[in-house]
Amino acid sequence: MRVVIAEDAVLLRAGMQRLLADEGIETVAAVDNGDDLVQAAITHRPDLAIVDVRMPPTFTDEGLRAALGAREAVPGLPVLVLSQYVEESYAVELLSGGAGGVGYLLKERVADVADFLDAVRRVARGGTAIDPEVIGQLMARGRKNPLDSLTARESEVLGLMAQGLSNTAIGNSLVVSQGAVEKHIGNIFAKLGLEASSEEHRRVRAVLTYLGRA
Repeated sequence: MRVVIAEDAVLLRAGMQRLLADEGIETVAAVDNGDDLVQAAITHRPDLAIVDVRMPPTFTDEGLRAALGAREAVPGLPVLVLSQYVEESYAVELLSGGAGGVGYLLKERVADVADFLDAVRRVARGGTAIDPEVIGQLMARGRKNPLDSLTARESEVLGLMAQGLSNTAIGNSLVVSQGAVEKHIGNIFAKLGLEASSEEHRRVRAVLTYLGRA
């Protein structure tokens, strides 16, 4: 796997490079500003961009805007955002593209290296990895969505899917069998009108619908 890192904090940037290298993941570019991120994405066509939200010059939302620019320049580029905050306006735009390969994790909650690496691999494969706090804040915006027909348990399953959990992990979390999880997911797909296609694609579309952005 080849990644581009956009992070202005030197120690954090170097730490991520070392961590990824230990897992056989190559960092083809490590930059500290949004313009260089877009250029690196165009030049290297990486499998994943890991992006900090707040970068120079104003340290507000340059990273997210650059991530959107990188995805426009390199369609389908998987992006994993790391932030101390939920920047709602650009987060919504990033998640509303109708495709997978997006993640948004809060730095203070990325305490487990294995979880972080799992998110890296999942997003690079076209999946999602959304922090529960991000989901909560985006859902609090109160946008309408076509989820009213879901049962409470189906909504719970879909929420765990949005966090990036596998069927097995969802079953363990809810203390139900994997067969029960698969049945709930099948019902979710049916109620959301997601016709048969690849399982991963329908899963991503269901998550985006859950976030109210599909």
